[in-house]
Amino acid sequence: MKIKFGPAGLGKVDEAVKNLEAYHKLGLEACEIGFTYGVYIKKDEDIKKIREAAQKFNIKLSIHAPYWVNLNSEDKNKIEQSKERILKCCEIGEKLACYIVVFHPGYYGKMNPEITFDNIKKAILEMQDVIKKKKWKIKIAVETMGKVNVFGNIDQVCRLTEETGCEFCIDFAHILARDKKVDYEKINKLFGKYKTWHCHFSGIVYGDKGEKHHKKTEKTEWKILLKELKELKDKEIIIINESPTPIEDSVEGLGLWKNN
Repeated sequence: MKIKFGPAGLGKVDEAVKNLEAYHKLGLEACEIGFTYGVYIKKDEDIKKIREAAQKFNIKLSIHAPYWVNLNSEDKNKIEQSKERILKCCEIGEKLACYIVVFHPGYYGKMNPEITFDNIKKAILEMQDVIKKKKWKIKIAVETMGKVNVFGNIDQVCRLTEETGCEFCIDFAHILARDKKVDYEKINKLFGKYKTWHCHFSGIVYGDKGEKHHKKTEKTEWKILLKELKELKDKEIIIINESPTPIEDSVEGLGLWKNN
């Protein structure tokens, strides 16, 4: 089993190549580019440099789509705009040789969970049709969400994966915040058949309604996660750290894994 560690964040365009080299020197093998506030890598020359650097330094790239995505809005225009934002990430990600685009699926609003599921499923299938027509290799991945009143618990994400063929992002911090525990046995039961797991991890502050904000990843939290993941066989697991200090925390996780 192989685990690749890396931070959420590539940095500014003019710093990206040197950042990838720095990650490589630290032993990190993954990086999630944050398009969370919009796609900021646009010029073909910049894309080419970043892609080549990632390949040179053996860094597996992924993308996090913008936060302002809702595939279950009552306003159909907002759904279309959300799809366009995710597909724009796919377009740039394909050029960057990223393997997936992670996105937040949406909100319940006034709709019940089943209608919400159907609407999000429909939007995913429509986006996948576009990806297929354009012959892109990149995949889209729905993320487990950390707030109780938001669509995206582990059962819903697993069902979307099974019914659409999309990828998934298991955010262990979000699961803890939402469910008040991480049921590793259930997660393995739901996702165990998949060979590649894209994961997010960090410390997290949460309350009755779920996630409040991310915090530094404690060593004890790393140890618990890595002990559980060690039991999995024949998988490639990518762990993107989303703490306020993602590089340092990723390096700590990598060190603990090597000494495990």
